Amino acid sequence: MKRPRFLPDNMTLLLLAVVALASFFPAHGIVAQGFDRLSIGMIALLFFMHGAKLSRQAIIAGITHWRLHLLVMLFTFAVFPLMGLALKPVLLHLVTPELYVGILFLCVLPSTVQSSIAFTSVARGNVSAAVCSASASNMLGIFLTPLLVSLIVVANGESHSSLDAILKIVYQLLLPFLAGQIARPWLQVWLGKYESGLRMVDQSSILLVVYVAFSEAVVQGLWQQLPPLMLLELLGISAVMLTIIMVLTMQVSRQLGFCKEDEITIVFCGSKKSLASGAPMAKVLFASHAVGMVLLPLMLFHQLQLMVCAVMAQRYAKR
Repeated sequence: MKRPRFLPDNMTLLLLAVVALASFFPAHGIVAQGFDRLSIGMIALLFFMHGAKLSRQAIIAGITHWRLHLLVMLFTFAVFPLMGLALKPVLLHLVTPELYVGILFLCVLPSTVQSSIAFTSVARGNVSAAVCSASASNMLGIFLTPLLVSLIVVANGESHSSLDAILKIVYQLLLPFLAGQIARPWLQVWLGKYESGLRMVDQSSILLVVYVAFSEAVVQGLWQQLPPLMLLELLGISAVMLTIIMVLTMQVSRQLGFCKEDEITIVFCGSKKSLASGAPMAKVLFASHAVGMVLLPLMLFHQLQLMVCAVMAQRYAKR
């Protein structure tokens, strides 16, 4: 039977189910502690797999296209955060300070990998450059996102920049990532053979982190602090931000003389934010009671970017 077009993808449905489960049956006490420890191990495994999957050859092959990659990085790690800061006076009238921190966190995250490459391919863009840019974005994000969180997010209300947070970044994110890179020559064939199984590891890690985060948030009174109208406002904010960044990536790439294939790569790699990286990073960088609220803007933006980029990819493909 054909899947209805209005039905979201499976990962989105699972995320909604996990949020509902955490809302009605939040983990607490010893169970919450056990899930928390398990999520730490899953995060380490997730970043080990990211490191093992990241092809150094793809980065080296695409490094000659430095103007394109530099532009994507500027949009991802400079224009996005500046947009979040510029919109602060408006956003604080619409959402709580905690949700605004989540919006800022969204702005400093790296780009997605799989969906950026997939949409670039569908749109008949420069796929090799997309592989390079998206991969480099995630690799740099391990260093740049925590740095930008300490510079931007801490200055706007969160104060978790400490030696403990830095050590967590090193042993939960960086060391597993580097270990994966070192192990890649031995794991490369196995990774290709069991790609679907590895995708399940990715998704399971995200779902576990989301369940633990929202359980803690529900126990702390998340839904009492967040009226339904604010969710609609948050969705509207995501739509406005996505529109701004997609128009900017499109117009700037044209003004700088990039060909249509490169423009497609810049639009899809420079306008996306990664839930796969964002969920575990939030777990490491923020206090446990704040993670649920921090992740909410990212989850809404993630779904919206998938729907909009799917339409854009089809339009580009028909050119």
